[in-house]
Amino acid sequence: MNITPGPLLSTINSPADLKQLSREQLHQVCDELRQYIIDVVSVHGGHFGASLGVVELTVALHYIYNTPYDQLVWDVGHQAYGHKILTGRRDDFSTNRKYHGLSGFPKRSESEYDTFGVGHSSTSISAALGMAMAAKYKGENRKSVAVIGDGALTAGLAFEGMNHAGVADADMLIILNDNCMSIDPNVGALKEYLTDISTSHTYNKFKDDIWKALGKLPVGKRFSREMASKLEHSIKGFINKSSNLFEALKLRYFGPIDGHNITKLVDTLHDLKNIPGPKLLHVVTVKGKGYSLAEKDQTRWHAPGLFDKITGEIYKKSFDRPQPPKYQDVFGHTIIELAEQNDRIFGITPAMPSGSSLKFMMDKMPDRAFDVGICEQHAVTLSAGMATQGMRVFCNIYSTFMQRAYDQVIHDVAIQKLPVIFCLDRGGLVGEDGPTHHGAYDIAYFRCIPNMIVSAPMNESELRNLMYTAQLETNENPFSIRYPRGEGVLPEWRTPFEAIKVGTGRKLKDGEEVAILSLGHPGNFATAAIRELRTEGLNPAHFDMRFVKPLDEALLHEVFAKFNKIVTVEDGTVVGGFGSAVLEFMAQHHYTAEVKVLGIPDHIIEHGSPKELHRECGYDAIGIATAVRELMKEKVKVQG
Repeated sequence: MNITPGPLLSTINSPADLKQLSREQLHQVCDELRQYIIDVVSVHGGHFGASLGVVELTVALHYIYNTPYDQLVWDVGHQAYGHKILTGRRDDFSTNRKYHGLSGFPKRSESEYDTFGVGHSSTSISAALGMAMAAKYKGENRKSVAVIGDGALTAGLAFEGMNHAGVADADMLIILNDNCMSIDPNVGALKEYLTDISTSHTYNKFKDDIWKALGKLPVGKRFSREMASKLEHSIKGFINKSSNLFEALKLRYFGPIDGHNITKLVDTLHDLKNIPGPKLLHVVTVKGKGYSLAEKDQTRWHAPGLFDKITGEIYKKSFDRPQPPKYQDVFGHTIIELAEQNDRIFGITPAMPSGSSLKFMMDKMPDRAFDVGICEQHAVTLSAGMATQGMRVFCNIYSTFMQRAYDQVIHDVAIQKLPVIFCLDRGGLVGEDGPTHHGAYDIAYFRCIPNMIVSAPMNESELRNLMYTAQLETNENPFSIRYPRGEGVLPEWRTPFEAIKVGTGRKLKDGEEVAILSLGHPGNFATAAIRELRTEGLNPAHFDMRFVKPLDEALLHEVFAKFNKIVTVEDGTVVGGFGSAVLEFMAQHHYTAEVKVLGIPDHIIEHGSPKELHRECGYDAIGIATAVRELMKEKVKVQG
C-alpha cells in the first residue's frame, strides 16, 4: 500500500529543509507528520502513542538545533518515529521493525542523526552528558540535548546522570517529556511530584510574572544579573518547593510548558540554546496526541499492531480452532492460583505489569502485587528483602532488562541464598524490537552464579509446574524460570500442578544414532523436525532437559553412553549457554561424541519476526533437521 506524505512533509528530506520553512508553516508540518505516523503504523505496525505525543517537540528540536552536529538523544526510542521521518528516512519508514528494514529505535549505524542507540530506558542523560563533556574538552560549540520521559526518569541511572550533570559544568539540556505514562501508567512518589508541578497554577503564573518582572529590572552596578538570579531562586523556593528537586541538583529548571504548542516550544528552545550550563525543561504532553482512542487508552495503544485508522478497530487473527495462550498470560493466571493457596506469595515487576501479565494479580490482589517503576535493581533487592521475612516472591522481569540488575542478583540474592523466584519473560529472540530487547544471555549469565537454579519450560504445563515447584517450602534456592514472548503450544493449558524434581529432565522419544537435547520452548521445534526426519528414515531421540543448572547428570550419562552424535538446542547464546554446559559435562567425564550446538550465534542479531530470526540463527525445525542430516550424512548418502 502506497502511503503519501502531506505536501510540506514530502519536501523535507533533512532538518535543513525543515529550517527553510517559516514558523507559521510548522503547524502544518506537525499535522502532516502526525497523520503520516498514523497512516504508516496502522498498516505496517509498530509503536504508536509515544511518537504521536512528541510530534511538536520533535519538529521544534530539529528546527532550532543544528542536528546532527548538535547531539540529540532520545529516551527511549519509542518516541523517535517523527525524528526518523524528518532525518531522511521518510520513504523507508514503512520498513520500520521489519526484517532488514529500519530499526524501531534510534541506531547509530542507521543514521548520523541517531547519536546514541537506545532501547532500554533512562540512558539519555548520562549519554548526553558524556557528549557535552567531550565537546567542552575539544573546544566545540556543540549542544547536547537529552529527551527523557517521566517514566524513564524513575530509574536510578537517570538520577545518577542528573547528579553528575549539575556539577560537571557542561552545556546540556535535559527535556523532561511528562505524559504520566511509560507503557503502563507511571507509579511512585516522582509521579505525584511531577503532577504537583504541572498542576500548580498559582506557582506557574507567579513564576511567569516574576520572570517578566526580572526582565524589566535595570541591570547594572546596583542590580547585577547574579542578584536577579538569586532573587528568582529565592522567590521560587518561597512560593513553591516543587522546583527544589532539580535545582537542588544544580540544574536550572524551566517550565512546565505545553508540549503541543509549537510556537511556545520553538521560542523556549531558542532561548535555552543560548543559556550555558546544565538545565532542564519540563514539557507536558499527551501520549497518543491527535488520535483520540490512543489518548483515552494509552496502554493499549502503546503498540497496538495493525488497525483501521478510521474506526480504531485493532485487527485480530481469526482461527478456526482454540489457540494456545501466551506464556505471559499463563504466568499471570498461574501466580494467582498459587497465591490463593499460599498467602506468602507476592508478585513484583519493574514497570511491565501489562506486558508480563502481572496486571491480573495487581487487579485481584493489589496488596500482594506491585509495579515498582523502571527500577530493575530495586525490584530484585526488594524481592530479596521480602524473602528474608519468609515471603515467596515472584520477581517478573524481561530477560533483557534483568541484565540491568545483575549485581543485585549476585550480591543480594545468590550470596545470601534467598529463594527469590525470577520469572524471566521474553527469553530468547523477541522479534521486531531487535537486539536491545532480545533475551539472548540469561541462560549463560545465570548458570554461572552459585546457588542459582536455572530452568526453562517446553510448554505451558511445564511453566505451571516449575512455578509450583519454585514456591514449595522444600526449595531454598533462588530459582530462575525463563520463557519466550508469545504463544505456547497447549490450548488446554490449565493442567493440575505437579512438583518437578529440581535438576531432572525427561525423555520425550527414544531413538537411534542421534540424540537431540533441547532446553525450553525450542523443544517444540525439535519435535517438528523429528516428524520430518522420520519420513526420511532417520530416527533421532529427543530429551527435554528442563534445567541447565543443575544439569540432569544421570540422564546425560545415559545419553552419552548410547549416542555418539548429539544436537543441543536452546533459545540463547551458544557462548556459555546450555550447549556449553553439555560440552563441559562431556569433557569432565571423558566422553567422546560429535556435538552440534544450536542457538543464538556469537554476534548481534537484528530485528525481524521471531520465525525469520529463528531461521536465520538455524535452530528452527528446518535448522534442527539440517543439523541431524549433517551428523548423519553418511547414512543419508547411502539412502540417497
